[in-house]
Amino acid sequence: MFADWRVARYARLGSTNDEARRRAILGDPGRLWIVAGEQTQGRGRHGRSWSSPRGNLYASALVVDPCEAAIAPQIGFVAGVALVTAVEDLGGAGVALKWPNDLLWNGAKLAGLLVEGIAAPGRGFAYAVGVGVNCASSPQGLAYATTDLNAALRRVVAPDALFRRLAARFDETIGLWSRGAGFAEIRARWLAAAAGLGGAIRVVGPRGSREGIFEGLDANGRLLMRTAGAIETIEAADLFLTPQSADAGDDPAPRAQVLDESLDR
Repeated sequence: MFADWRVARYARLGSTNDEARRRAILGDPGRLWIVAGEQTQGRGRHGRSWSSPRGNLYASALVVDPCEAAIAPQIGFVAGVALVTAVEDLGGAGVALKWPNDLLWNGAKLAGLLVEGIAAPGRGFAYAVGVGVNCASSPQGLAYATTDLNAALRRVVAPDALFRRLAARFDETIGLWSRGAGFAEIRARWLAAAAGLGGAIRVVGPRGSREGIFEGLDANGRLLMRTAGAIETIEAADLFLTPQSADAGDDPAPRAQVLDESLDR
């Protein structure tokens, strides 16, 4: 199914990413998936809480020294392509990737990613690639729309069935990426599934809130936004799609294991 990857399964964990970090510090060689039935301390970008009840998928891949640290943010795009493809494998038509960290279905948040850097003694950096997918349920009463995979597919999908597709696709995609040599193809696949491409967006980051048109990604995965005839390159920000953009799903507080494009190292 996925060559020479190990899988560690837990009924309950604080956080799959935290367990990946613990193992990396202790010298784990990587190519390891950590899967939990539920999390008690799930989190997203900037430490935001992630609701983690049973019935959904919570998994983290531990990869050790996968590339030079300067291009490590590309790992999030690798994971995004693997995730959208895995959901499509199960019949999930209409899923889209929202830069930098979410998977949407018909404008509602279905899943998210969190990539965290870990100092691995004597081996450079390791990375925990966290994936959280709403399979059976999604949080309600939030400021943005959410959904779950069962609702999207109109049938029950067990978390393990999705995990098996995800693990296989991640192995395939990280191989294609090849320590950054294949990022052009990863970027092309990511853009093919991008939500809101060519539409109006708003970004909120260190420079405040700005609006423009989502033009795409540059060669390094940074967001390209057209404003007043110029193209602005954005490395780190929260992205909000306007209601007119396809698969909008604005999220003032991203809620899951989501890609932090700046990476905490």
